[in-house]
Amino acid sequence: MPIQFKGSVFTTLVLYIKSNKLELIYHALKKKIKESKDFFKNAPIIINLSLCPKNINWNKIYKIILKKKFIIIGISDCFDLKLKKKIIKSGFPIFLKNKSLIQKKINVVKKFYKSIFYKNTIRSGQTIYAKKSDLIITNNVNVGAEIISDGNIHVYGKLQGRALAGANGDGTRKIFSKYLSSELLSIAGEYCLIDSIPKKILNKSAQIYLKNGIIQIKKI
Repeated sequence: MPIQFKGSVFTTLVLYIKSNKLELIYHALKKKIKESKDFFKNAPIIINLSLCPKNINWNKIYKIILKKKFIIIGISDCFDLKLKKKIIKSGFPIFLKNKSLIQKKINVVKKFYKSIFYKNTIRSGQTIYAKKSDLIITNNVNVGAEIISDGNIHVYGKLQGRALAGANGDGTRKIFSKYLSSELLSIAGEYCLIDSIPKKILNKSAQIYLKNGIIQIKKI
C-alpha cells in the first residue's frame, strides 16, 4: 500500500504518505474512503511524511488529498528542509515530535493508573479524556461521542462512539465493552472501524487489545 492511516496522540487521524506515485496515492485514498464514506467525509487529518520517499511532488499530493474532501490541519515528521519550505509556503503548520520525551512519559505512566468514573450517558459531541488514568463508564457512549484515556477503558453500557485507550502511546492498554458497536476503536494510535468488528461479537461483551501492533477484538 502506498499510504497508511493511523491514529496518534493527536485526537485525529494521521495519514502516512509512503509513495511518491500520485496515481497510486489517489486510488488508495479512493479505496479507503469507500470503506466508510461517512467517517472519512471532511475528516480532519495530519499528514506524516516520515515514511515518504524523496522527490515527492508536494503541491500535487496535497491537492489530491484536498480533492478527496479531507481537511489538512498540519504536517508532522518532515525532515527535508526544502520540502519544509514548500509546505510552509502552501500554508500548512508543521508539527514536531520529541520521541525521547514521549518514551520517558510512557515509562512513567506505565507504573500506575488511577481510575476516573462517569455514571452519565456520554452524548454525541461530548469528549471525555482521562489523563494518566483508566476510564470507567457505567452508562452508554452514544454515536458521535469520544472517550479517551491514557490507561484502559471500561464501558458497562453500550459503546457506540469512539474509544481511544493508551492515548499517550502505551500499547499495553485495553478497551473493555459490555455491548460493543463502536464506530472507532484505537489503542496507542492503532485503530479499526466498526466494519472490522466481527458480526458474532457486535453488540456483545468484548475486549480490545494490541498484538504485534494489530488491533485484536475478542469476545469475553
